[in-house]
Amino acid sequence: MKRFFQYIYVIWALLWFVVFMIAILPFVLLTTLAGKVRGGNLIYRICNVWAHCWYFVCGIRHKEVYESPVDHSRQYIFVANHISYMDIPPIVLAMHQPVRVLGKYEMTRYPIFGIIYRLAVVVVDRRDTERRARSVRALKSALRKGISIFIFPEGTFNETGKPLKEFYDGAFRIAIETQTPIKPVLFVDSVDRMHYRGFFELTPGKNRTVFLEEIPVAGYHMSDMPALKAKVHEAMEAGLRRYRKY
Repeated sequence: MKRFFQYIYVIWALLWFVVFMIAILPFVLLTTLAGKVRGGNLIYRICNVWAHCWYFVCGIRHKEVYESPVDHSRQYIFVANHISYMDIPPIVLAMHQPVRVLGKYEMTRYPIFGIIYRLAVVVVDRRDTERRARSVRALKSALRKGISIFIFPEGTFNETGKPLKEFYDGAFRIAIETQTPIKPVLFVDSVDRMHYRGFFELTPGKNRTVFLEEIPVAGYHMSDMPALKAKVHEAMEAGLRRYRKY
């Protein structure tokens, strides 16, 4: 019986997900007339409204926890753990400054959502060397234009049962090359809201976003990248252990 009501809830949530996506699609398409930078910023504002509406009808509560403040006038490389599709809505809810997210190419294949996704994120296809390089150039360009970037350094869902997987180098290489500080972010409840097993694991409840202390990179060189990556990994793992049991 419990599983039956779970399916009813998920169908309800999926229905409203699609309805709200269709509702914002015309506005997202209109942002392309505003240019790449301004239009891109507007998309995130529109998606913020979408996420608030969808959370409301689904009974999901967004909460931001600041262990360290965020200076919204500065550029950061935000890095976060990745374990669920429910890591996506908190990005547009918790980022209160212009930002561009590095996202997986595979997500562009979904109807309606894929159109919005392609316009909102910097798409990366890790199977193609040239496309990976193009994504890195796009992220650096965003930083030069005063826009922060958001990267999941684990690359894909963490299904290991441990707080974090190993990190890819990309975020830390860009941080050192552009001398942009790293701001670690934790999505501590997203796996409870929707397990990585699939959409039919969706449940109502809290979905917290935790901002950890900034990690400066001033004076770091490329030879220091492994140490920087280890430092960020250690800080995020310790943070996840403070909020969850492993």
